[in-house]
Amino acid sequence: MQAGAEQTEAAQADSSVVFFTSDISPEGLREVYDALAWTPEGSVAVKLSTGEPPASNYLEPELIRELVQSVDGTIVENNTAYGGSRAETAMHMQVAEDHGFTDIADVDILDADGSLEIPVEGGSRLTSNLVGSHFSDYDSYLVLSHFKGHAMAGFGGAIKNISIGMASQEGKCLIHTSGKSHTSPWGGDQTGFTESMAEAAKSVSDYLGDGERIVYINVLNNISIDCDCDGNPAEPDIHDIGIVASHDPVAADQACIDLAFAAEGSKSLQNRVASRDGLHTLEHAEEIGLGNRAYQLVNLD
Repeated sequence: MQAGAEQTEAAQADSSVVFFTSDISPEGLREVYDALAWTPEGSVAVKLSTGEPPASNYLEPELIRELVQSVDGTIVENNTAYGGSRAETAMHMQVAEDHGFTDIADVDILDADGSLEIPVEGGSRLTSNLVGSHFSDYDSYLVLSHFKGHAMAGFGGAIKNISIGMASQEGKCLIHTSGKSHTSPWGGDQTGFTESMAEAAKSVSDYLGDGERIVYINVLNNISIDCDCDGNPAEPDIHDIGIVASHDPVAADQACIDLAFAAEGSKSLQNRVASRDGLHTLEHAEEIGLGNRAYQLVNLD
């Protein structure tokens, strides 16, 4: 989309372009994707959350079907490190089927065969990150994130989706404990956790051509204070807002924070983010060079 390319080229060095539409539909999703003017190379993975049963707020397959199929994408996820219905590959694949994802695309659990170690550059918490071993099977990544709160991180968006979400079970433990434990996700300090998420996310971006082979779309609907990893989340207090897309995960998440915090009924989400010092993830991500918190919002409505 020419207009999108021009907007991206016009971005200042210290800010990033974030596209927005209030149209939460397959057509709206396609519009923000096209605005990115991004052409994926080779095999394409679509990273999302398959959602914890029985009632989590994952992205509905009918919303994403057209876009996923248009890029010939394989839906990818990793097993959880905290138990539940997605802690083992066979169970996780059953959840993906039950939630309708196998009806729209092939699904690959990236850590079904263990971990792949990739380097973390410029970090203060991690020196390496463990992603699912199938991570390197894909050349380009389209990251579809449901923006919402989170019991541990404060909020979940693009950065969480490519850090905790892209990590293998072992890698999740390392992020939660700032590199101290390969076997347990419990016991880490909060600042170390938020900073480790930012550093793990940067390692993924760096691996993918310094961010050239990965883009981010966040959907702001069903905005509960709880994550899609919670099978019984709190009811949303905020009305559905729209969809954002960017080449920059920090800018995408910051834009979502700003849009959500400005919405009626956002007090519970603001409290959740503040209580977990969730914005520090964005602060550290910017500090280590993953992206910019400053952004230009391009409204496509």
